[in-house]
This record gives sequence, structure tokens and C-alpha cells, in this order.
Amino acid sequence: MLGLTSISFRGKTCTEVIGLAKKAGLDGIEWGGDVHVPPENEEGAAQVGQMTREAGLEVLSYGSYYRLCQGTDFHPVLRAAKALGAPMIRIWAGSVERETIDPAYMDQAAGELRRVCALAQGEGLRVSLEYHRWTLTWHSDSACMLLKKAGAGNLHTYWQPNPDISHAENCCELAEILPWLSSFHVFQWNRGDERRPLCEGEDVWRDYYRIAGDRRRNSLLEFIRGDSAAQLQADAQVLKQWESAFQRTGASK
Repeated sequence: MLGLTSISFRGKTCTEVIGLAKKAGLDGIEWGGDVHVPPENEEGAAQVGQMTREAGLEVLSYGSYYRLCQGTDFHPVLRAAKALGAPMIRIWAGSVERETIDPAYMDQAAGELRRVCALAQGEGLRVSLEYHRWTLTWHSDSACMLLKKAGAGNLHTYWQPNPDISHAENCCELAEILPWLSSFHVFQWNRGDERRPLCEGEDVWRDYYRIAGDRRRNSLLEFIRGDSAAQLQADAQVLKQWESAFQRTGASK
């Protein structure tokens, strides 16, 4: 599935986000839990889910801002995801200030993650980690350790390239977390987090698609240059071309 993260357009209404995704010819939306679908508003979540489906789009996931090891109650997030009709909840793997992970913190995060996954499993939902700097998914070593320690059958991870490391290192990172991969967050950044048109990333993303093969369920556009609706349309066309090429070449073989 090809989709849009709603947080790409935090300043727009849910109706406007749906219209942008529809115009771009995408399959669905990952709804963010900070602005568009806050976890405290189940009724609103249900309405957004209904609006999405009535527009012929799918709710691909609930992009929550639940963060491990923060003492937060997961139940409101779970209820919102259920009301929204999301098949998967994205959560954040704690907070770290450095790439050297404290073993006690890792154990705490893994235990909480196991409990979160059990709650989600009870509602028939999957859980995916945000793959992000300054968390336990900062790099593949700690990400794989957390995923293994939690050991839940409904646990997966997103993946996105880290602009602070080389392309070769990003390829290695992706290959390491491949058994748990659920989705790509797709964007093109230069070093320094400068947003660029997606077409400039064709060479690197070709490698990412090849490595992921058919393990990747969703490719979700994020960090649109200039938060521009026109750039979204252009990036969506590029993403669809990549997806078509992937299907033609049988990159999963």
C-alpha cells in the first residue's frame, strides 16, 4: 500500500489531508495522534476513520506518540486506534541521548513493549516501532535487541533512512531489521536534514526496495519538501513509479 502520513500536513484539516491523498492517487493514510486523531477523542477518531473509508482510502496505521518508559497509559491509544479502524499502532522506543544503551533501560522498555503488544493483540492489532534517532531504534543493534527481547508475534518496526550515516550503512541497517519490517517512511533528505524532492533519491531507494523485497507492506510519504501540496503530487507519482518497477522486476526474488 502507498500512503501519506497525516503529520506531513499538520496545519491542514482531516478533510484536507484526505483530499490531498485522494488527489495524489494514494491508497491510504497513516493518521497521526498529535493533531488529527488525538487519543483522548474516540468519537473523533471514529469519524476520521469513516471519512477516510468513504473517500475510498484505507486507514493504514495509527501514528501514535506513545513512548516507552515514560509511564504513559496505553489504553487511550489502543481505544483510539480501534475507533479509527487502524490495523496497526506505531509507537516510539523510549528516549536516549546517546547510542550506547543502558541494559536496565533496555530491559524496562522490552518488558513494557511486551505488555503493550499483548494488549494490542487482544484487539487484533499489530504494533510497529518508529525507527528513529534518539530512541532505542537509533541503530539496528539496539533495535534488534529490543525486538528480540520483547518477542511478540504482532510486533514489527517501520524503517526510514538515517541522513547522518552513509548509504551503505543504511542498507546494512535495513537488512538487519528485515525480519520485523512492516513499512517504509519514505522521504529524501540530505545531510543536515534538508528536505529534497523524492525523485533525487531514486538510486538509494532502489536499493532499499531491493533489500526489503516483499516484506514491506506499506510505503508512506513523509517530510514533504516545503510542506507543499504540489510537491506531494510530484513525490506520489515518483513513489508509484518505484512501486511499479518493483513489481515488474520481482525485487523480492
